[in-house]
This record gives sequence, C-alpha cells and structure tokens, in this order.
Amino acid sequence: MKNRYYYDLHIHSCLSPCADNDNTPNNIAGMGALAGLGIMALTDHNTCKNCPAFFTAARRHGIVPVAGMELTTAEEIHMICLFPTLESALDFDGEIAKRRVLIKNRPDIFGDQLILDENDEIIGKEEFLLSNATDVSVEESFALVKRFGGICYPAHIDREANGMVAVLGCVPKDLPITCVELHDGKNADAYKEHISDEWRVTVSSDAHYLWDIRDKEHFILLDDEPYSSGLVRERLLAYLGGK
Repeated sequence: MKNRYYYDLHIHSCLSPCADNDNTPNNIAGMGALAGLGIMALTDHNTCKNCPAFFTAARRHGIVPVAGMELTTAEEIHMICLFPTLESALDFDGEIAKRRVLIKNRPDIFGDQLILDENDEIIGKEEFLLSNATDVSVEESFALVKRFGGICYPAHIDREANGMVAVLGCVPKDLPITCVELHDGKNADAYKEHISDEWRVTVSSDAHYLWDIRDKEHFILLDDEPYSSGLVRERLLAYLGGK
C-alpha cells in the first residue's frame, strides 16, 4: 500500500549564504510540521554540515529527514543532491570540500554561515563562501553523487539564476537525468519542451527564509511498509531515480 507524503526537497539553513539566521534546523522542522509536510530535505549550498542537527530536529516533529546538498557546478548550475543516509551525505560533503574554490566569506554581505547543533547552538562558522562554483561539472555530478549512494537532478529549471535552462538553453537529453525540479509548479506547461515524459518532476521551495516554506501541496506516493524513515528515504530516492 502506498501512502501520500507531502514534501519539500529544497531548503536552506542558516549555513547557506543569503539564508536567514532564523533558518535553524529546529525552526525549519517546526515550520515543516506546521505546513503539514512529511518529508523535508536540507540542501545547503555545497555543504551538508547542518544535516546532523536537522535529522534530530525533524525526528522530533515526526518528519522524515533527507540529507542533501545544492551543488553549484563548474558551469554555475545548481543541482539537488539527495542521499539515503546521513553518513553518505557527510562523506559526499568531504569530497565536495576538496572541490570547492575557496574564497573568504564576507558575513556583512553574504551572511554568517552558521553551523549548529541539535539545540540550535552555534558550534562553528564556515570561513569560506559556500555559494560559489565547485570544479565539478554537470556531466560529472551524476556519477559522483551515485558513487556515494545518492541521486542528483537539476534544481529550479524554471528560474533565471543558476537554472539549467537559463545557463545552457535546455536540459540536455543526453545527460542521465531522471528528475527535474521546478520552483513553481505553474511553470510546468511553459517548460514542457525541456522536460522528458520519462522524468519525474518535483516542485520545491528553495526556502532561504522560514516564510518561504510552503503549506503542503505537492506529494509523492511511497510504499513504506514495514515502516522506517530509512525505508521512506530509500523509496523516495528510487522514485526520483525513475523506478
């Protein structure tokens, strides 16, 4: 039997540059619960370091947490990367840390980039700006994420900033894409020519502020028996992978 899971698979915490400091793991999970969401993914720019705290916070609110990252490729395209376990996401974080271009952050311009614990206490700050490009190409990103057990797909293809269509003019059909993300579901028809009928389409908020987290609307049907959050994540990634 499949159950309906309302989701938001693209959310930024206070670790992401330009995200509000109120976007703490506990506040994000609390807003998700108020919005009626069942699955939430934390996808900070080029890092997963607030995912451990988010996992604890989400579980407190009865939400299935997904550890993720919004990867900025060498082409300045944003890719959503989601992982089946917290450990695999943190291993991927370590790999991307070696592939980042290190430019000192300017907190007065981009924000503090805060790393928090499960009680929303500050345990560190990211010294280098997280939003700039890595040296990972779009083409490489699929295999690299798969190596860590995850799945990746183009983020917000309907946006001008860092969207694949805006940067490349299309979503190349020769890439191993199984899913694309829209920021606004109402744009599905306008972007229909860029979306294969064989792909999954998700709609997520790209929330940088708590009020960006939307009330439940978009859902995925998942077989979650015998229930565990790990099984839900496994089935979610399988769905996004076209299975």
